[in-house]
Amino acid sequence: MASVPQPTLGAARQELYRRMDRDNLAPLWEVLHELIPNAPATACRPALWKYRQARPYLMEAGKLITAKEAIRRVLILENPGMRGESCITQSLYAGLQLILPGEIAPSHRHSQSALRFIVEGSGAYTAVDGERTTMFPGDFIITPSWTWHDHGNPGSEPVVWMDGLDIRIVQLFAAQFHEVYPEEVQPVSRSEGASAARYGNNLVPLAAAAPFGKTSPIFNYPYARSRDSLDKLAQDQGPDPCHGWKMQFMNPLTGGHAMPTIAAFIQLLPKGFRSQAYRSTDGTIYSVVEGEGRVHVGDETFEYEARDTFVAPSWAPLRFEAKGETVLFSFSDRPGQEAMGLWREKRG
Repeated sequence: MASVPQPTLGAARQELYRRMDRDNLAPLWEVLHELIPNAPATACRPALWKYRQARPYLMEAGKLITAKEAIRRVLILENPGMRGESCITQSLYAGLQLILPGEIAPSHRHSQSALRFIVEGSGAYTAVDGERTTMFPGDFIITPSWTWHDHGNPGSEPVVWMDGLDIRIVQLFAAQFHEVYPEEVQPVSRSEGASAARYGNNLVPLAAAAPFGKTSPIFNYPYARSRDSLDKLAQDQGPDPCHGWKMQFMNPLTGGHAMPTIAAFIQLLPKGFRSQAYRSTDGTIYSVVEGEGRVHVGDETFEYEARDTFVAPSWAPLRFEAKGETVLFSFSDRPGQEAMGLWREKRG
């Protein structure tokens, strides 16, 4: 009769748990299925942010708080499943930053790596360790970990870009550091375009060391070049049934991802394209550069247009329907997953 549950067994277990708890111990068997689920589980939910709804808030904030006072005037894109956690996926942060004509976002540096994807406006600049680069819509710009950086807008129109940072990843390892530069603006020590000239033309200086460690030495990937590459790719081969024509931004010194913690991509969907379902373990943030259409993420469906942002959580099925020719920029935590042998994908 040993297999018959004893009426006092439940009470005995709870008493055991109470005594264990006093010594900072806990039973794995009570939480095992939550710790090791059968498929990826995340609080991240599919979501879309309409730029035409977010922009008025940004412009109003521009009247109420200066770039200097805010340090960085940014609206965080908070995932609806993780409100209050300052994140768009379980591992990444995203926000929309505004800099108005005549403003400067003061110089600082931090251990978190950042990307900037220009959404609206031209004429502003970002400076990284003594080199400035002018921003244009669709440009992908990198701020490597622990590099001095500031932003300025000597132009005549507001400039808005998407920030993407690995804040949650760095937080996980408790490796956060931040330092303010003694002056509002760092000195310029190299001519604009110096990094691209050194590393962006299939050339590299002799005995050159990687200036930003594992991050690409090119910190501005202009949209004009990216768009031309997509067009040339589309001329020579048919679209992938899941991705259309998709390309990865790379580090020319290693051939790997442009950033060690964040992967960045750009893709072209032809007019009328209906993709097959695709899923992967890297939750991915998309910014619509051009076009309009519909995207299905898990059980959700969103209508997108230029400058909108949407997110596909880990392992959520993703399908595109492009009403017009569409260009999408995207980023995810794929490099870390690949380094640990965790990344998976599935078609169909």
